[in-house]
Amino acid sequence: MTSRLPRRRRLYLMRHGSVDYFLPDGTPVPPDTVALNAAGRMQADAAGTLFGQTGVRFDRVWASGLPRTVETAERVLRAGGQQLPIAIDEALQEIRPGRLADIPRERVRDAFLGAFQVVTDESARFLGGESVGEMLDRILPAFQAILDDPSWDQALLVLHGAVNRGLLSYALAGRRCFLGRLEQAPACINILDVGEDDLVVRAINLAPTRWLHADERLTTMEKLLAQYLRLDADAQRA
Repeated sequence: MTSRLPRRRRLYLMRHGSVDYFLPDGTPVPPDTVALNAAGRMQADAAGTLFGQTGVRFDRVWASGLPRTVETAERVLRAGGQQLPIAIDEALQEIRPGRLADIPRERVRDAFLGAFQVVTDESARFLGGESVGEMLDRILPAFQAILDDPSWDQALLVLHGAVNRGLLSYALAGRRCFLGRLEQAPACINILDVGEDDLVVRAINLAPTRWLHADERLTTMEKLLAQYLRLDADAQRA
Protein backbone atom coordinates (compact mmCIF):
# COMPACT_ATOMS: atom_id res chain seq x y z
CA MET A 1 0.00 0.00 0.00
CA THR A 2 1.35 3.44 -0.89
CA SER A 3 0.56 6.66 0.87
CA ARG A 4 0.28 9.91 -1.04
CA LEU A 5 1.51 13.08 0.62
CA PRO A 6 -0.86 16.03 0.30
CA ARG A 7 -0.33 18.48 -2.52
CA ARG A 8 -0.92 22.04 -1.42
CA ARG A 9 -1.12 25.35 -3.22
CA ARG A 10 0.29 28.56 -1.76
CA LEU A 11 -1.82 31.59 -0.90
CA TYR A 12 -0.27 34.89 0.18
CA LEU A 13 -2.81 37.02 2.06
CA MET A 14 -1.82 40.66 2.54
CA ARG A 15 -3.34 43.65 4.22
CA HIS A 16 -3.17 46.92 2.31
CA GLY A 17 -0.44 49.42 3.16
CA SER A 18 -0.73 52.29 5.62
CA VAL A 19 -3.37 54.99 5.03
CA ASP A 20 -4.60 58.15 6.77
CA TYR A 21 -8.22 57.86 7.83
CA PHE A 22 -8.27 61.44 9.14
CA LEU A 23 -7.20 64.69 7.51
CA PRO A 24 -4.87 66.98 9.51
CA ASP A 25 -7.89 69.00 10.67
CA GLY A 26 -9.56 65.84 12.03
CA THR A 27 -12.06 65.36 9.21
CA PRO A 28 -12.63 61.62 8.60
CA VAL A 29 -11.75 60.45 5.09
CA PRO A 30 -14.50 58.29 3.54
CA PRO A 31 -13.12 54.75 3.91
CA ASP A 32 -14.20 53.81 0.39
CA THR A 33 -11.88 56.46 -1.09
CA VAL A 34 -8.82 56.54 1.17
CA ALA A 35 -5.51 55.92 -0.64
CA LEU A 36 -2.09 54.79 0.56
CA ASN A 37 0.07 57.39 2.28
CA ALA A 38 3.85 57.65 1.79
CA ALA A 39 4.53 54.94 4.36
CA GLY A 40 1.96 52.66 2.75
CA ARG A 41 3.53 53.04 -0.67
CA MET A 42 6.94 52.19 0.79
CA GLN A 43 5.49 49.13 2.57
CA ALA A 44 3.82 47.82 -0.58
CA ASP A 45 7.01 48.33 -2.58
CA ALA A 46 9.03 46.50 0.10
CA ALA A 47 6.64 43.55 -0.02
CA GLY A 48 6.85 43.39 -3.80
CA THR A 49 10.64 43.59 -3.71
CA LEU A 50 10.70 40.72 -1.22
CA PHE A 51 8.50 38.56 -3.44
CA GLY A 52 10.71 39.35 -6.42
CA GLN A 53 13.98 38.64 -4.62
CA THR A 54 12.74 35.28 -3.36
CA GLY A 55 11.37 34.20 -6.72
CA VAL A 56 7.70 34.19 -5.75
CA ARG A 57 5.53 34.35 -8.86
CA PHE A 58 1.76 34.64 -8.75
CA ASP A 59 -0.70 32.95 -11.07
CA ARG A 60 -3.65 35.03 -9.87
CA VAL A 61 -4.09 38.24 -7.87
CA TRP A 62 -7.23 39.43 -6.11
CA ALA A 63 -8.07 42.70 -4.35
CA SER A 64 -11.25 43.95 -2.71
CA GLY A 65 -11.71 46.82 -5.15
CA LEU A 66 -11.23 49.58 -2.59
CA PRO A 67 -8.44 51.93 -3.74
CA ARG A 68 -6.06 51.04 -0.91
CA THR A 69 -6.07 47.33 -1.80
CA VAL A 70 -5.81 47.91 -5.56
CA GLU A 71 -2.92 50.35 -5.15
CA THR A 72 -1.11 47.96 -2.81
CA ALA A 73 -1.54 45.06 -5.25
CA GLU A 74 -0.35 47.20 -8.18
CA ARG A 75 2.78 48.29 -6.31
CA VAL A 76 3.52 44.75 -5.13
CA LEU A 77 3.34 43.46 -8.69
CA ARG A 78 5.41 46.31 -10.10
CA ALA A 79 8.15 45.99 -7.47
CA GLY A 80 8.16 42.21 -7.90
CA GLY A 81 8.57 42.43 -11.67
CA GLN A 82 5.20 40.92 -12.59
CA GLN A 83 2.39 42.06 -14.86
CA LEU A 84 -0.93 40.44 -14.02
CA PRO A 85 -4.55 41.57 -14.08
CA ILE A 86 -6.01 42.21 -10.64
CA ALA A 87 -9.34 40.49 -10.12
CA ILE A 88 -11.80 42.42 -7.97
CA ASP A 89 -14.15 40.80 -5.46
CA GLU A 90 -16.19 43.43 -3.64
CA ALA A 91 -17.54 40.82 -1.22
CA LEU A 92 -14.07 40.92 0.38
CA GLN A 93 -14.21 44.62 1.25
CA GLU A 94 -13.50 45.73 4.80
CA ILE A 95 -16.06 45.52 7.59
CA ARG A 96 -18.30 48.54 7.07
CA PRO A 97 -18.30 51.23 9.76
CA GLY A 98 -21.17 53.44 10.85
CA ARG A 99 -20.91 57.19 11.33
CA LEU A 100 -18.46 58.34 13.99
CA ALA A 101 -20.64 61.37 14.65
CA ASP A 102 -23.50 59.06 15.73
CA ILE A 103 -21.47 57.33 18.45
CA PRO A 104 -21.86 58.76 21.98
CA ARG A 105 -18.51 59.74 23.43
CA GLU A 106 -18.81 57.26 26.30
CA ARG A 107 -19.16 54.42 23.79
CA VAL A 108 -16.32 55.42 21.46
CA ARG A 109 -13.72 53.08 22.96
CA ASP A 110 -15.97 50.04 22.69
CA ALA A 111 -17.03 51.05 19.17
CA PHE A 112 -13.38 51.06 18.04
CA LEU A 113 -12.16 48.01 19.96
CA GLY A 114 -15.20 45.88 20.81
CA ALA A 115 -15.08 43.84 17.62
CA PHE A 116 -11.47 42.85 18.25
CA GLN A 117 -11.69 40.67 21.34
CA VAL A 118 -10.27 37.17 21.91
CA VAL A 119 -13.24 35.37 20.36
CA THR A 120 -15.68 38.01 19.20
CA ASP A 121 -19.45 37.70 19.49
CA GLU A 122 -20.75 37.86 15.93
CA SER A 123 -23.31 40.46 16.96
CA ALA A 124 -20.53 42.97 17.75
CA ARG A 125 -20.68 45.94 15.41
CA PHE A 126 -17.72 47.89 14.08
CA LEU A 127 -18.07 51.60 14.83
CA GLY A 128 -21.82 51.13 14.98
CA GLY A 129 -21.94 49.73 11.44
CA GLU A 130 -21.73 46.21 10.06
CA SER A 131 -21.61 43.34 12.53
CA VAL A 132 -18.87 40.71 12.58
CA GLY A 133 -21.45 38.10 11.61
CA GLU A 134 -22.64 40.12 8.63
CA MET A 135 -19.06 40.49 7.45
CA LEU A 136 -18.43 36.74 7.78
CA ASP A 137 -21.62 36.04 5.84
CA ARG A 138 -20.16 37.75 2.77
CA ILE A 139 -16.40 37.08 3.02
CA LEU A 140 -16.39 33.34 3.75
CA PRO A 141 -18.28 32.26 0.58
CA ALA A 142 -16.08 34.58 -1.50
CA PHE A 143 -12.96 33.11 0.08
CA GLN A 144 -14.17 29.57 -0.52
CA ALA A 145 -14.77 30.38 -4.19
CA ILE A 146 -11.12 31.47 -4.49
CA LEU A 147 -9.97 28.29 -2.75
CA ASP A 148 -12.10 26.21 -5.14
CA ASP A 149 -10.72 27.97 -8.23
CA PRO A 150 -8.37 25.49 -9.98
CA SER A 151 -6.67 28.15 -12.12
CA TRP A 152 -3.87 28.95 -9.68
CA ASP A 153 -1.04 27.26 -7.83
CA GLN A 154 0.29 30.42 -6.18
CA ALA A 155 -1.95 33.42 -5.58
CA LEU A 156 -2.01 36.82 -3.86
CA LEU A 157 -4.97 38.34 -2.02
CA VAL A 158 -4.71 41.97 -0.90
CA LEU A 159 -7.49 42.71 1.57
CA HIS A 160 -8.12 44.36 4.94
CA GLY A 161 -7.42 44.02 8.66
CA ALA A 162 -10.80 42.73 9.86
CA VAL A 163 -11.37 40.65 6.72
CA ASN A 164 -7.96 39.00 7.11
CA ARG A 165 -8.75 38.23 10.75
CA GLY A 166 -11.94 36.50 9.67
CA LEU A 167 -10.19 34.42 7.02
CA LEU A 168 -7.26 33.51 9.29
CA SER A 169 -9.66 32.62 12.10
CA TYR A 170 -11.50 30.27 9.76
CA ALA A 171 -8.23 28.69 8.64
CA LEU A 172 -6.88 28.27 12.18
CA ALA A 173 -10.06 26.97 13.79
CA GLY A 174 -11.37 24.98 10.86
CA ARG A 175 -14.74 26.62 11.35
CA ARG A 176 -16.46 29.97 11.24
CA CYS A 177 -15.28 32.24 14.06
CA PHE A 178 -13.54 35.58 14.55
CA LEU A 179 -10.34 35.81 16.58
CA GLY A 180 -10.13 39.55 16.97
CA ARG A 181 -6.67 39.68 18.49
CA LEU A 182 -4.92 38.48 15.36
CA GLU A 183 -3.11 41.74 14.64
CA GLN A 184 -2.60 42.78 11.03
CA ALA A 185 0.08 45.41 10.41
CA PRO A 186 -0.05 47.57 7.28
CA ALA A 187 1.08 45.60 4.21
CA CYS A 188 1.65 42.50 6.31
CA ILE A 189 1.95 39.11 4.64
CA ASN A 190 0.18 35.96 5.83
CA ILE A 191 1.00 32.60 4.26
CA LEU A 192 -1.52 29.79 3.88
CA ASP A 193 -1.11 26.45 2.18
CA VAL A 194 -4.31 25.15 0.60
CA GLY A 195 -4.86 21.41 0.45
CA GLU A 196 -7.73 19.40 -0.93
CA ASP A 197 -9.49 19.37 2.43
CA ASP A 198 -7.41 21.54 4.74
CA LEU A 199 -5.70 24.87 5.24
CA VAL A 200 -2.25 25.11 6.81
CA VAL A 201 -1.38 28.50 8.32
CA ARG A 202 2.36 28.87 7.79
CA ALA A 203 2.91 32.51 8.84
CA ILE A 204 0.91 35.46 10.18
CA ASN A 205 1.54 39.22 10.19
CA LEU A 206 4.94 39.34 8.51
CA ALA A 207 5.55 43.08 8.13
CA PRO A 208 8.07 43.62 5.30
CA THR A 209 9.51 46.85 6.74
CA ARG A 210 9.34 45.84 10.43
CA TRP A 211 9.90 42.10 10.69
CA LEU A 212 10.19 41.98 14.48
CA HIS A 213 7.58 44.70 15.24
CA ALA A 214 10.28 46.06 17.56
CA ASP A 215 8.68 49.48 18.04
CA GLU A 216 5.07 48.31 18.13
CA ARG A 217 3.02 47.90 21.30
CA LEU A 218 -0.37 49.24 20.18
CA THR A 219 -2.75 47.61 17.74
CA THR A 220 -3.86 49.36 14.58
CA MET A 221 -7.29 50.05 16.09
CA GLU A 222 -5.79 51.40 19.31
CA LYS A 223 -3.73 53.83 17.25
CA LEU A 224 -6.82 54.94 15.34
CA LEU A 225 -8.73 55.39 18.60
CA ALA A 226 -5.92 57.49 20.08
CA GLN A 227 -5.80 59.62 16.94
CA TYR A 228 -9.55 60.13 16.95
CA LEU A 229 -9.68 61.02 20.65
CA ARG A 230 -6.83 63.49 20.25
CA LEU A 231 -8.49 65.14 17.27
CA ASP A 232 -11.84 65.20 19.08
CA ALA A 233 -10.25 66.80 22.14
CA ASP A 234 -8.55 69.42 19.95
CA ALA A 235 -11.90 70.21 18.33
CA GLN A 236 -13.58 70.67 21.71
CA ARG A 237 -10.83 73.08 22.82
CA ALA A 238 -11.09 75.11 19.62
